Amino acid sequence: MAVDYAVIVVYLAGMLAMGWWGMRRAKSKSEFLVAGRRLGPAMYSGTMAAIVLGGASTIGGVGLGYQYGLSGAWMVFTIGLGLLALSVFFSARIARLKVYTVSEMLDLRYGGRAGIISGVVMWAYTLMLAVTSTIAYATIFDVLFDVNRTVAIVLGGTIVVAYSTLGGMWSITLTDMVQFVVKTIGLLLLLLPIAVVKAGGFSEMKAQLPTEYFDPLGIGGETIFTYVLIYTFGMLIGQDIWQRVFTARSDTTARWGGTVAGTYCLLYAIAGAVIGTAAKVMYPDLASADSAFATIVKDELPVGVRGLVLAAALAAVMSTSSGALIACATVANNDIWSRLRGVVGRGAGGAGDEPHDEVKGNRAFILIMGIAVILIAIALNDVVEALTVAYNLLVGGLLVPIIGGLLWRRGTAAGALSAVCVGGVAVVGLMWHYGILANQPIYYGLLASLAVYVVVSLATPPTDAAVLAAWRERLAGRGAPDPTAPAHPSGASSPSGV
Repeated sequence: MAVDYAVIVVYLAGMLAMGWWGMRRAKSKSEFLVAGRRLGPAMYSGTMAAIVLGGASTIGGVGLGYQYGLSGAWMVFTIGLGLLALSVFFSARIARLKVYTVSEMLDLRYGGRAGIISGVVMWAYTLMLAVTSTIAYATIFDVLFDVNRTVAIVLGGTIVVAYSTLGGMWSITLTDMVQFVVKTIGLLLLLLPIAVVKAGGFSEMKAQLPTEYFDPLGIGGETIFTYVLIYTFGMLIGQDIWQRVFTARSDTTARWGGTVAGTYCLLYAIAGAVIGTAAKVMYPDLASADSAFATIVKDELPVGVRGLVLAAALAAVMSTSSGALIACATVANNDIWSRLRGVVGRGAGGAGDEPHDEVKGNRAFILIMGIAVILIAIALNDVVEALTVAYNLLVGGLLVPIIGGLLWRRGTAAGALSAVCVGGVAVVGLMWHYGILANQPIYYGLLASLAVYVVVSLATPPTDAAVLAAWRERLAGRGAPDPTAPAHPSGASSPSGV
């Protein structure tokens, strides 16, 4: 394993070096949180693909292929579909808004009253996404170094927290580009063909496995529909995804770069399912489907290649983990703490309006959130349940007011707040009643959120004309805020308000 260890150590050292380099670039809030909104098509496509394809898409995608065959691709496939939908229909408008968080978008659209509540929901989602990604280090480092779960989580988590804290989005962007290349080489160009050959080729795989393993819908229509609701819609509204859209240097980059990344995700989905199917031929009696990836890598790949493929898996986990971490810290600082600080400051005679080092503040929040993520990951066992709770809250609470705000002029702040509260509470209550992994919570939670949004919006006065005018200007790419000036027209609440 000495050669494999060397490959991994060089990779991890490179991640830290890029974090140090990124620190020299991140001199402003824009540079630190959204890479100065300067990414071109190639870098944007690579980093967007890296953020959405994490441990669940890699280790979990292979596991679903092991369990269901080719139809196991549907989970990652719906992620790709969501990214394509976001890129084609919404990304240009999102990029032109020139904001930092989803909650700021809601404030702009509805008049500054949706921030803290939506921020808390988004923070909970990004926190749990970072936690579940961090837990995945345990699987990879166990194969690499035979270390226990806690040490693996601390080791992987510390590296991600270090480079994310140092350089913010610039560091994460650079590391994501490396991770994208490593994943492409390790998974698509090496592991996929080797797995198929070791399994005897497609003809042997068809001869050894039941026919349902090659049925595109074998995983079940209801499961596919649930994946669409959770993952496709989740891609449309997640802070971790939007924050990458904000890095695009133009709306054209956001649209076409995201389309390339979404197409890549579709190919990645199929590759993971094929690898899992091949693993089923070679190891038909594994105790856990999720161990298929580690088993085939450990037993079937030659020295050096094994290290590169494990680095690819590590890259997948790190890209999602770092993206979720900076999103979590951005929401915690800009949508929650800054607003509460503003309230306290006004109550104390205006102290909350004193200037402060925004880069330093955001860096501190990444460090704090990173430590919290590592501690929660050590204490938490069930990754699937945690991720399900996160996506159910995100989609059930925020999908309707966000998409409604983008598409329906008549939606109001009261309707949006009601939709967030009712959708979130409904999802939590239904998960308690039906079980966390049941499909009903997301079905009924979304319906409740939609119904309340429409009814309350129609029953309340329309959004102020000045707010809507400012919103249209921003959507058109005009009227981007002066950092020293209020973000809303006279009479509308500022995004720093509650």
